[in-house]
Amino acid sequence: MTHTSPKTAILYRMVMDKHICPYGLQARALLRSKGYSVDDRWLTSREAVEAFKAEHGVKTTPQAFIDGRRIGGYDDLRRHFGLKVRDPKATTYTPVLVVFAVTAMMAMALSQAAYGNAFTLRAGEWFIGLSMMVLAMLKLQNIQGFATMFLNYDLLAQRWVPYGKVYPFAELGAGALMVAGVLTWVSAPVALFIGGIGAVSVLKAVYIDGRELKCACVGGDSSVPLGFLSLTENLMMIAMATWMLAMTLAGPGAVGHAMAPMAELASTGAWSITP
Repeated sequence: MTHTSPKTAILYRMVMDKHICPYGLQARALLRSKGYSVDDRWLTSREAVEAFKAEHGVKTTPQAFIDGRRIGGYDDLRRHFGLKVRDPKATTYTPVLVVFAVTAMMAMALSQAAYGNAFTLRAGEWFIGLSMMVLAMLKLQNIQGFATMFLNYDLLAQRWVPYGKVYPFAELGAGALMVAGVLTWVSAPVALFIGGIGAVSVLKAVYIDGRELKCACVGGDSSVPLGFLSLTENLMMIAMATWMLAMTLAGPGAVGHAMAPMAELASTGAWSITP
């Protein structure tokens, strides 16, 4: 009977009192997931790290060795095993899709709690309002970075620079009022204004001028390409504002409007608690 020798790898990584390299931990986990027995060698001081880098002619740690051959760091290990390595310069729609997925779940959860049904028109209103609030929150994490990236394509910001710093607050305020279902005469015009300018700006930059830009919709360090989803965000604001204005003008008895007074909810038992 033939015995297959166990697969082994040597991994050098930083493990210090005040710092444990996260890439070293990821490299060790990856090697173990591929069936390797890892000889885990710690570099416990800055001097040890510098001496290791000088000895092997490398600039970073961790460093993995398989069968006596240096593979490299965590990204190099992923390439060695045929796994995808994220390109930090690559564009992706993932951040916006995650925001929309989470806010959709939040809206349906609120609708279920309030009406006993996750799929109501009010859930649709909440989804758009919550999306606006979350996107504004992401912009406000680095408002200067957002405002700078925004200047690349927004037509109003290019003419009045302070608008780049006003926009996130306007988006947040309008979204909050829409979620609350109050002061529609304030929230709807604001959403129509910023959504309309945003839609025209994206259409011009992407579909008329043919420019390839990054969207500031999730903040100034965004890797989201300016395009369809950016346009969708603005069209959602326009649609929501138009809908709420129409319902307000039609009056509280408008057919199909999902906002019911608390008293009505209580009378129907939607908010009742069964002991």
